[in-house]
Amino acid sequence: MELSGKKVLIFAGPDFEDRELFYPLYRFLEAGATVKVAGLGEKTYKGKYGLPIEVDGVCADFVKDSWDAVVVPGGWAPDKIRANNDALEIVRKTLKNGNVVASICHGGWVLASADVVKGKTVTSYENIKHDLIHAGATWVDREVVVDQGIVTSRKPSDLPAFCRETIKLLQKSKVAV
Repeated sequence: MELSGKKVLIFAGPDFEDRELFYPLYRFLEAGATVKVAGLGEKTYKGKYGLPIEVDGVCADFVKDSWDAVVVPGGWAPDKIRANNDALEIVRKTLKNGNVVASICHGGWVLASADVVKGKTVTSYENIKHDLIHAGATWVDREVVVDQGIVTSRKPSDLPAFCRETIKLLQKSKVAV
């Protein structure tokens, strides 16, 4: 399988964008990756459209692990996730180790708060464009942007490109230990 041996962590929080969490979750599982979902304190969260997800633990449970990829879905959850120091540390550590961080829609808030977008080209939902620019990024309006281990997309209709480019990067990255 194309992602056999790869470890992926997906963040979840209240009012995550249902499609932006479940589409990558199932796509990466289908490709053979080991996928875990990290929350902020609750055992279960509901998406904006009511779909529930049970998490495998809180971000603090996963901060010492190495991840081949971290996925930040959009919705309103990123506003809570960006206030979690363990989540921010996971993002920074994953990029520092030369691995992948993939963010879609409002997920860019987490990248801005982790201070990892300065000098990078990114995209996001248009409403947070200025947050990313103020964090030092160059913002563009494209379905997917890949820059130095960071994959970004704008909205649910971009999910095919988002997952395709994330998988391409994962196939090139070294396996986390």
